[in-house]
Amino acid sequence: MSAGRLSGVEDGMSRHHVSSGAPWESKFGYSRAVRVGRSLFVAGTTAVGPDGVVVGRGDPYRQTVEALRIIERALREAGGRLEDVVRTRMFVTDISRSEEYGRAHGECFRSARPAATMVEVPRLIHPDMMVEVEVDAVLPSPRRRGPRARGKPPRESL
Repeated sequence: MSAGRLSGVEDGMSRHHVSSGAPWESKFGYSRAVRVGRSLFVAGTTAVGPDGVVVGRGDPYRQTVEALRIIERALREAGGRLEDVVRTRMFVTDISRSEEYGRAHGECFRSARPAATMVEVPRLIHPDMMVEVEVDAVLPSPRRRGPRARGKPPRESL
């Protein structure tokens, strides 16, 4: 993955694009992830390996794990972590296998426990794909500078 350039937006916050290098990004006009201020959004992500082949054909658990690994890399590239994720959406082609998708999600987000949605869809962009995951994250505020940041108690006022 490669980071895009920062660009200003109307409110003065910078916009940071992360690319996975997938050919669809330039063709369809999107980024793997976009960070604006403390908000970070990762596009729908499927289990496609660097060679362009779907990973875990026929295995919802394995595909979900792979998609989440790709998402984790995009989050890191944009300055985030899995613990910063506040919302996930999973689009699945076979809801009857929800336990398998859910097990992978639970293993990844057990401590963060984001708001989550799982929706069955008739198909994804490739017939071997069984799940597409997107996430939203909110990064923590930068640490405040001053006495508290150095561990000193705040000055009491009279």
